[in-house]
Amino acid sequence: MQTLTIEDELTIFTASDQKPNLLSFLGSGDELEINLSGVMEMDTAGLQLLILVKREAAQTGKRLRFVMHSKVVLDILELANLTAAFGDQVVISHNGD
Repeated sequence: MQTLTIEDELTIFTASDQKPNLLSFLGSGDELEINLSGVMEMDTAGLQLLILVKREAAQTGKRLRFVMHSKVVLDILELANLTAAFGDQVVISHNGD
């Protein structure tokens, strides 16, 4: 299993820089996961990028999971009503948030 950890932000300001790295990561194996625990800021551009990567993985027969969703990521997924659409186990932390 290959893992990529995304740090800091997935926003309109970073999406164009992140896109080639994420698409390149899809070529690193057939069982992949992207760790989202370090995402501190995310907007709809970041969400679109995650959707794109998920779609590309499915089209090329790769198994891609998003793991360790930060609160910011969970908030965006819930706002867009996409938590279930991602098909991953989403663990919500109840540590005072």
